[in-house]
Amino acid sequence: MSDDFRKNLLGPEPTLLPVEEAVEARLAAGDEAVDLAAGNPTSSLLWAILADEAFAEGRTIESYAYARTGYHRGLDSLRRNGWRGTGPVPYAHEGNRGFLRALYALGRAAGAIGESDEAARIATFLNDSDPLATAAIEAAL
Repeated sequence: MSDDFRKNLLGPEPTLLPVEEAVEARLAAGDEAVDLAAGNPTSSLLWAILADEAFAEGRTIESYAYARTGYHRGLDSLRRNGWRGTGPVPYAHEGNRGFLRALYALGRAAGAIGESDEAARIATFLNDSDPLATAAIEAAL
């Protein structure tokens, strides 16, 4: 008998990134993301915060650059944690929120600079990762 009967027919298991406890503790203590990013360059959460701050201040190109950095750092982290290019990345898991926020911010900034194809691809990626993520991120902003 083969092991095929043990395969998950619903698709890949969700990828759960580690919670960035040290970064979150520093943020909770009042440290600014801009001051923490140089010492924590792999943190998607910090890049997402910087992207949100820049976007809110009308610095769309900076927001795009910050978000793209957070997105790529998040992809690196996803791959290190078993993600193979597809499958759920649930927003409900705190460790995934930095990546999903960076992904959202990248789509938002891409749309703002007229990169409609990229914005659409990002929206699909975000929805495929977690259909509830966009609403949760927007509610938190």
